[in-house]
Amino acid sequence: MPLQTPFRAQGCALCLLALTAVAAPAQPATNRLFATRAASAFVRAQKQFADHPGEAAAAWQLGRASYDWAEFATNTAQRAAVAQTGIAACRQLLARDPKSAPGHYYLAMDFGQLAEAEAPSMAAYKLVREIEHEFKTAAELDEKFDFAGPPRCLGLLYRDAPIWPLSIGSKHKAREWLDRAAALAPDFPENPLNLAESHVRWHQPVEAEKALIKLEALWPAARTNLTGEIWEPSWEDWAARRAAVKADFQKAFKRAPELPSSFSSVQK
Repeated sequence: MPLQTPFRAQGCALCLLALTAVAAPAQPATNRLFATRAASAFVRAQKQFADHPGEAAAAWQLGRASYDWAEFATNTAQRAAVAQTGIAACRQLLARDPKSAPGHYYLAMDFGQLAEAEAPSMAAYKLVREIEHEFKTAAELDEKFDFAGPPRCLGLLYRDAPIWPLSIGSKHKAREWLDRAAALAPDFPENPLNLAESHVRWHQPVEAEKALIKLEALWPAARTNLTGEIWEPSWEDWAARRAAVKADFQKAFKRAPELPSSFSSVQK
């Protein structure tokens, strides 16, 4: 299973029209470090794809690198141009192999970056449906890819998009897909974290508490297993959101979440 690129661990922030929840920003100095790494990865992926245009992995890895580098774009033109690079690579892959789950998955990701660059506009609005379609196709082909990435991203898309008739937002679909992601990859921090944040937003304290208990239980092992500089942005994001969702829980429900005492020693 391919490692998740760190910036996508922030919750598949797809586009301004569809998603409004934003992860806690990293400190400026850290952002510069992460941006430098993402830029280097993008250049390497471009070269790999140019040298091996018929190689499936080279295509979808450029799609992945394009999404990650676009996260650090300083203007909409740059974001759109980088996204289009990934879109072209994924489309080339899918023309040869329509059943490539990574191809559909990263095409959806890069559509999201393009939509954000073009928002607010009708073109960006229309891309939401294409994003939904590509994630659904990826889920049908390999729902476990990227630590249950397709179900996770569908859940977030349905959670944060405006409801019908404006868009495709649906609390029922959001919970269904987020639950599915957590069931498929229960030891990946992003999945129970998304559930905890969602249940707090939906004013469901029992369910939010259950998700937080799962998050606390997996935290030490995940810290041990997901290591190296590729995971540093993820951990910075997860730690900030973990603290924030606990604070939001207390603010919303006038009490702290009741976590087992054994979790008090869990490292941050």
